[in-house]
Amino acid sequence: MEVVLKRIDDDFHFEGMGASSVPVHIDAAEGIGGHNAGARPMELLLMGIGGCTAIDVILILKKQRQSIEDFQIRISGNREKIEGTEKTPFNEINIQFELKGAIDGNKALKAIQLSMEKYCSATAQLEPSAKITHTLVLNSNQFIA
Repeated sequence: MEVVLKRIDDDFHFEGMGASSVPVHIDAAEGIGGHNAGARPMELLLMGIGGCTAIDVILILKKQRQSIEDFQIRISGNREKIEGTEKTPFNEINIQFELKGAIDGNKALKAIQLSMEKYCSATAQLEPSAKITHTLVLNSNQFIA
């Protein structure tokens, strides 16, 4: 896999392009000279995890003939500074799956668990350095197995 980042302006705005040929804009915060013309790199990491696991969950639920009317994921990450550096990697990430439709809660939870434990390469990439947890909100109610 390969992606290319092309600088767009004289500051921090880049356009990224991968095999899909769909451009993704990346920029820095205005506080350091960015122009708010794209997502921040650390935001993209969280979006990547969300996209990866969302695709898994949808594929699994479709195979189980579950009817998804709406699907949203909220991902929050806590960052911790590494002493002696300016690095602040994620040390905790929570993925909240919000599904609506005619969906069996146990099937949705199992689909999420399968994604987290067996299929999602993005979560596997960050698991060694960040504690990744997940929750399920089904039809606007917190689902607890």
